[in-house]
This record gives sequence, C-alpha cells and structure tokens, in this order.
Amino acid sequence: MNETKTATGLPPAFPDHTQLPEEDGTFVKNFQEHPQSIILTDSIGPVVERLHPDGQYAIGQDCGIYWRETDPPERGAEAPDWFYVPNVPPTIDGYRRSYVLWREHMAPFIALEFASGNGDEERDRTPLAVAADGTTTKPGKFWVYERIIRIPYYGIYEIKTGNLEVYHLIDFVYRRIEPNERGHYPIPLLDVELGLWQGSYQNQEMLWLRWWDSQGNLLLIGSEQVEIERARVEQAERKAEQAERKAEQAERKAAQLADRLRAMGIEIDAED
Repeated sequence: MNETKTATGLPPAFPDHTQLPEEDGTFVKNFQEHPQSIILTDSIGPVVERLHPDGQYAIGQDCGIYWRETDPPERGAEAPDWFYVPNVPPTIDGYRRSYVLWREHMAPFIALEFASGNGDEERDRTPLAVAADGTTTKPGKFWVYERIIRIPYYGIYEIKTGNLEVYHLIDFVYRRIEPNERGHYPIPLLDVELGLWQGSYQNQEMLWLRWWDSQGNLLLIGSEQVEIERARVEQAERKAEQAERKAEQAERKAAQLADRLRAMGIEIDAED
C-alpha cells in the first residue's frame, strides 16, 4: 500500500528583498538627507571602485537592512541614511529593494545616520526584550548596529548642531573615536577620513559630511572635478594667448628695428 506523506508545520522559506517592504511609509525628515547622501556617494565612488575592480559592492541610501523576521516585517529592519557593504553584488536580478542579512550574510562596513533631532534615536542602546507572552519590544538602533548587525564603523551626524560622532566596533563593543589633528575621523581600511565641510551644495549652504583622503585632500564630487578641469583649461588658454601676444610683440619690435636700420642705410639679411 502506497502512502503519500505531506510535510506539515514547516516554516516558510526566508523572504528575500523582493518579498519585503522597501519603505515604512514615513516622510524623509529634512531636505538635507538626500543631497547629503548624494555628496557622500559621489565623492567616494573612485575609492570603492579601486577597492572593488570587479564592481562587487553596494551603497545604500535610506534603505532597509533586514536583520530578523518580524510581523510586520518593518519591525525587523533598520534603515541607515547611508551605508556601504563590501564584496556583495550591487544588484540582484537587476535591482535592490532592501538589504537582507540572512540572504547575503555580509554586514555593512560603515553606516551613517543624519539626525534631525538631538541624536537620541540614533544613540538608543535599548536591547531586544522578550515578554512572557513571546512578544518582543523594538530594540534601539545603536544596539542593533553594535550587537546584532555588528557594523564596524557607525557615524552619527546631528544636522542642526553640526555635531559628529564616529564609533568603531572593538571587541564587539562600540568605542567612540577621537578626531585627528585635522578634525577628521580616519577609516583606515578605506584609506579615507570622515569630517565636516562648510560650503554650498545643491543651493544649500551648511556643514556637510564629507570624505578626505588619508593625506587630508578633499575627495571631490563630479561637479567640482568638472569645475577644476574647466579652470585648468581656461588657465592654459590664457597662457597660450599671452605667449601668442608676446610673440606678436617681439615680431613687431623686430620689424620696427629693421625699419630704423634701413633708414640709416643698413640692410638686414632676412635670414639673420
């Protein structure tokens, strides 16, 4: 007698990025968040491209990092304003909706938060707690990054005050980093420094979070590189014009001298 056995009670397969929400329905908290993310991504592009000539890296901007399954799913995710993950494909089947740890197993190397308030939310160390009925409380963002995802570098930038804090994961605990003599925070494995730059970007004058190289040279965004190249071309053109004018002046002086000598009855050989 043949029997057909049916598997029952098995958990569903862990969802991937296409099955999880890509947003939580909240507004972006300020106008600076998006341009701040863009200026960081734009300027560090050449650095990560050198580190990953195969293109295997991902940069997220206000994207969810799913670290556990919950109901609703958003409770098991954190969304850093900016983060970089090495050695993962930039897209999966042509795009990414979110970053799912249980699918890719690689923690981001650095995460940055742009705090609209006083940074309490970004410094929240509340641990995950399980009640008697099995329900859990939502843990603090700082605790999740430090204890669960274990992101090696974590930065908190308070936009209103210009305060910047950077933490490094040492022995499984975040230690706050002291700035160097330039007021920057070195990230040695990337050979860059993180700091603040006063200037105008996308019609907003403010302190921007930016990258420098390990020698203290500002990493430029594309528009700055174009402006510098334009200035170099204009300078080269001015030098060429000046050289041309000097040559013309020298030719005129030579012709005037030849005319005076002829007036004195002295003929000048044209080849002299």
